[in-house]
Amino acid sequence: MTKLRTIVAGAGGRMGAANVRAVAAHPELELVGALDRSGSPALGKDVGVLAGLEELGVIVSDNADSLLDNADVIIDFTAPAASVALAQKAAAKGIVHIIGTTGCLEADDAAIAEAGKAGARIVKSGNFSPGMVALTVLVEKAAAALSDYDVEILEMHHNLKVDAPSGTALMLGEAAAKGRGISLKDNSVRSRDGHTGPRESGTIGFATLRGGNVIGDHHVILAGPSERIELNHLAQDRTIYANGAAKAALWAHRQPAGLYSMADVLGLNS
Repeated sequence: MTKLRTIVAGAGGRMGAANVRAVAAHPELELVGALDRSGSPALGKDVGVLAGLEELGVIVSDNADSLLDNADVIIDFTAPAASVALAQKAAAKGIVHIIGTTGCLEADDAAIAEAGKAGARIVKSGNFSPGMVALTVLVEKAAAALSDYDVEILEMHHNLKVDAPSGTALMLGEAAAKGRGISLKDNSVRSRDGHTGPRESGTIGFATLRGGNVIGDHHVILAGPSERIELNHLAQDRTIYANGAAKAALWAHRQPAGLYSMADVLGLNS
């Protein structure tokens, strides 16, 4: 069996380490490269040791071009600018690009979509957990069925997370907005402070908490006049994201060039 030659970007980070462990353990993937930003303390080190494994003989590099010349897949949970640049390189080489990067602006998403049109096979998701992706389907249906209920999304992550609301919270917000046939951009409330007045009907609210080493807690609350429904997801290990990314890589390798979501991988968009 031919294994997919896989690179992990952001290999020096916690999510990068989880991706390294998932790829190293997968029978259909072969870890052939590890990438990190210029100046990272991980550069020059064996990525297996960094991920808590034995030496794998794969040294962390900042030279994306040389690594991508001999790869089928790159798994990328990094930063928006880095992901856009890698998407363009993936398009030029026609390889699979799995993007778990959050905090992307509209321009970043547009550039990534263009890379899909130009030859890359991209799966981009705010969350690669199958359970979370299934939850978005439930949120969409609940928001549609309970169209007059207030929707509030609460998320908590570790104290080193740099973007807010989380990409997963926004994914849940998009699901609720889709269920109601509205634009999240035009109907979201990101902060409340001071005398804000009554809650505006039809909006989708977000609240963000940061602290400790919380991997990811998400709560979707639909509050009606006489009842409250809560749909929750609590991540207990980054392995769920890494295994989801590996699953997406294998699926995308069999697809034509384009931009896909984890819902496509799980067959939830069919």
